[in-house]
Amino acid sequence: MSSLPAKPGLHHSVSEWHNNNHQLFATAQHERHISTTIRQEGRSLRNETSCKTAWDESDTSRRLSDRVWDVARWKEVLEISAQKVDKEMEALTLCKEQTEQALAATVLPLEVTTECQTLREGRRGYELVTDPVDEQLKKEVELIKRVQQVLQQHIDKVFEHLCVLQEARHHLTADLQNKTDALDIDVSCLSLTIKSPQISLKTNPTRIPSGSSTPEEWVQFSQYNVARAQEAMQVSQQMREDISLIRAKLQNDLETQRRATEFTLRKRNHHEEQARDELEWQIRNTEDEMAEMETDIHGLDADLQAKTASLKLAHTRLENRTNRPGIDLCRDEVQHGLVNEVQQLEATIVALKQKLSEAQHSLQKMKLHHAHMLQDLSRKQEALSLEQRSMNTRTRLASNTCTDKTPVLLVPLTNSSGRSNLQLLAQ
Repeated sequence: MSSLPAKPGLHHSVSEWHNNNHQLFATAQHERHISTTIRQEGRSLRNETSCKTAWDESDTSRRLSDRVWDVARWKEVLEISAQKVDKEMEALTLCKEQTEQALAATVLPLEVTTECQTLREGRRGYELVTDPVDEQLKKEVELIKRVQQVLQQHIDKVFEHLCVLQEARHHLTADLQNKTDALDIDVSCLSLTIKSPQISLKTNPTRIPSGSSTPEEWVQFSQYNVARAQEAMQVSQQMREDISLIRAKLQNDLETQRRATEFTLRKRNHHEEQARDELEWQIRNTEDEMAEMETDIHGLDADLQAKTASLKLAHTRLENRTNRPGIDLCRDEVQHGLVNEVQQLEATIVALKQKLSEAQHSLQKMKLHHAHMLQDLSRKQEALSLEQRSMNTRTRLASNTCTDKTPVLLVPLTNSSGRSNLQLLAQ
């Protein structure tokens, strides 16, 4: 079966055909014009954005470079400040150790002075006197205790200021560590390019992080850390100078007092030696006088015995002559002579007995005083021995003074972490 022919379409006129062609041409021309305009604008935008992007990248790189320089400059300032703080801490620690050594050096003088006081308390009798030596020893003890108190106070102050320096050092180190980390980040950012494999799109990169600071606050923070460290170092330097002067002054005071005490002790020792020598001379003379007195007493006693025998003879003669008989019992010259002899002998015997009693009493007093002098001599010799022991004890101070003049080997100083050289955390 044959198909029917299709229904012919709608026929247009020639004018419609021309109009359609004209419209197609006009539309094509308009679209080309729009396309050309867009292309020109696109090219212009590309050129403009390319220049803008290149300029912005260059400006950002310049700013990053400037920022790197600023951070590096402050990092260097912080490093120098931290190194100065480390040196000042070492110097102050050395000052503290020297002050502690000076304090320890006062222990021996105090022991020696106290020992001298104890030794001199062993004197007895009239030798136990409150003399200038006691006053000087007392002043020396008071001075040593005052020196110990002053040195301990300064040691405590130095320890407290070391804590202040350590705190300032900690802030510098923390700030320096932050500067180091920030410098590493900015240097890394400066080294990035559009061809770097590390670059990628991030979520909300333009946000302002919490805790952000302004450039003014950033500068002020480091300035404050450096200023605080400098102020602490200035105080430390002044403290070291003051302590050095105080140590020298206290050492001079101790040395002056030591010499004054030893001079007074030598003077007292000389006076005691003089008193001992004078007493020994008195004892020798007294012993000689006692020996002579004993000889004289023996002579007086012998003479008294002789006079008693003569009196017995005279008494016997008188008694025998009373037996004469009669007229021969005459009071003749012999009788008168014997009576006078008896009277003279009796008076002589009385005088000899009185003188013998006086001599014996004087001898007894000399013996008693001699015993007192011997006792006092023993005490003087004992006191002099104690003075000599005190002087010998104080020779330890002179030897200790000579030893202090020799160089002292010091152990290398360490910080709180145990390192001998304080290193920056950034290094």
